[in-house]
Amino acid sequence: MSIAIAFVTETFPPEVNGVAMTVGRLVGGLRERGHRVSVIRPSQSKADASSEHELTLPGFPLPGYPGLRFGWPASRRLARQWRQNRPDLVHVVTEGPLGWSAVNVARRLGIPVTSGFHTNFDRYSVHYGLGWMRPAVAAYLRTLHRRTLATMVPTAALAADLAGEGLRGVRVVGRGVDAALFDPARRSPELRARWSVEADGPACLYVGRMAAEKNLALVEKSFAAIQVWHPKAKMIWVGDGPSAKQLAADHPDHHFAGMRTGEDLAAHYASADLFLFPSLTETYGNVVAEAMASGLPVLAYRSAAAAELIVDGENGRLVAPGDEDGYKRAALDLVSNLENLPVLGRAARGSMLHHHWAMVVERFETVMREAMA
Repeated sequence: MSIAIAFVTETFPPEVNGVAMTVGRLVGGLRERGHRVSVIRPSQSKADASSEHELTLPGFPLPGYPGLRFGWPASRRLARQWRQNRPDLVHVVTEGPLGWSAVNVARRLGIPVTSGFHTNFDRYSVHYGLGWMRPAVAAYLRTLHRRTLATMVPTAALAADLAGEGLRGVRVVGRGVDAALFDPARRSPELRARWSVEADGPACLYVGRMAAEKNLALVEKSFAAIQVWHPKAKMIWVGDGPSAKQLAADHPDHHFAGMRTGEDLAAHYASADLFLFPSLTETYGNVVAEAMASGLPVLAYRSAAAAELIVDGENGRLVAPGDEDGYKRAALDLVSNLENLPVLGRAARGSMLHHHWAMVVERFETVMREAMA
């Protein structure tokens, strides 16, 4: 049976971030399964207008992230929209003012409402000198999710954390990866030549938002240690964010590729030798799955996606969360045996081949039907 679903989200393609990509995959997958999906979001530019399946509303830039926008509260607009075209279910992706008003309106109109937990905003506060706000931010997030029938999360560990805090209806739907796009076959000698990487490398890679909460200082320290062992090693950065300019100024010998998407991004993954990802603020971390599908061994903390996808020493390396010395030792251990990196990469690729987005969409659909019942 076809379901009319209203997605309320403050980020959506073509914006480039993990939440936007995930929501885009879910919306597309649900439409392919015959469901009627509408998207309600802040406008991304002055030329961004509403269409048959998308309602754009006013928003404001997220401080420090000019490419992302919060939506203003829109209770009257949403109530009018849903009285005219009543959805069977409302799914709230983000917890900003727009998301809060969507939960309120859906409950008032008697429309089943579910939510997604995509970002640990409470952990972000520590990295911006606002650690004293963390309990209040966490309480704000949990209160919204307690008012929905189900909260969908990407990992079992996150589900356990939220359930332990008294949040009911937490369901694991997971995340997928496009293994046809992210493929070791996209490795490019021409790209490596542009990076000035010699035949044996190693080319170390970071992909993602360049911001304080990503723990990029540990990428810098780890690569500095690697350079002692391999003076000709290269550090490649892909992405953008508030820390990008300072990183480029501090490291003129590193290669900064900027934002990359599609096959171009896939080639950057496949052309590197080691992926460094020491973030501790992820709810998942799509870049870990993308790197592994690309045949790239990942060094990460035992957290979020890495904890579920990586078997230490078999298809990547894991370090106890927060152990910076252990992380740097693991980086040196990996580059001390360059011949083993492709072995780990092939195992990483093999372990990702069954993580299909279609399975994630099917689990999402199951939770929706349960909430409606």
